[in-house]
Amino acid sequence: MSRWIPLESNPELFNKWAHKVGLLENDAEFVDIYGLDEELLSLIPRPVKAVILLFPIRGKLEELRQTEEAQIKEKGQVPIDPTVFWIKQTISNACGTIGLLHALTNAQVVFEPESPIAKFIDECQDKTPLQRAKFLESTELFATAHATAAAGGQTAVPTDLDTDLHFTCFVQAPDASAREAEVSTDERRLIELDGGRAGPVDRGKSTDLLADVAKYVKEQIIPKAPSLEISMIALAGELPSE
Repeated sequence: MSRWIPLESNPELFNKWAHKVGLLENDAEFVDIYGLDEELLSLIPRPVKAVILLFPIRGKLEELRQTEEAQIKEKGQVPIDPTVFWIKQTISNACGTIGLLHALTNAQVVFEPESPIAKFIDECQDKTPLQRAKFLESTELFATAHATAAAGGQTAVPTDLDTDLHFTCFVQAPDASAREAEVSTDERRLIELDGGRAGPVDRGKSTDLLADVAKYVKEQIIPKAPSLEISMIALAGELPSE
């Protein structure tokens, strides 16, 4: 398995990465989420199109992941809308890039025509998650963008590349049952996209993406986290005109 340098949870680096691969600079931006109470959440520009979470993948949190995976495998879950774009992670320490790709490919954002990410989506739209991962492995520009972002952080590049910090992404998706029934609905589901899992995970109904993710993190992640090495970054909507 290939191994990349771990990414730092840093919105400035995320924005540089996104613009390098093709996100229009005046369309959306990644911003820090400084806290989970309503007052701090209200400071985030709207609409929020995706949330990227960094958390320690060990102890009770790892046990929770394994339990959920076993339950989904045995009993299934609420159907996931087929338009959700999910990539299996096959490159060690690439969870940052996978999280960024999950955020951008599942958000209503605009890409430069013929940009690397526009081409990636077009090429991989009908591929399986594992085929998308293999295509990512062979796309040198994404590896270069990741390496540039990893080297540009506020902390020194680690000499030990083993890490138990992991990125996952949350987005909203249409209710799959409504699509199957060909019924129009405004109902949305909260979907977790983690390349290290077996597939997307449904987290329930969602009326406010940022508030729903904050609630999930407060109730399910923080109480089980073995440390406070947790951070959140939002992909915020269209920037106000100057």
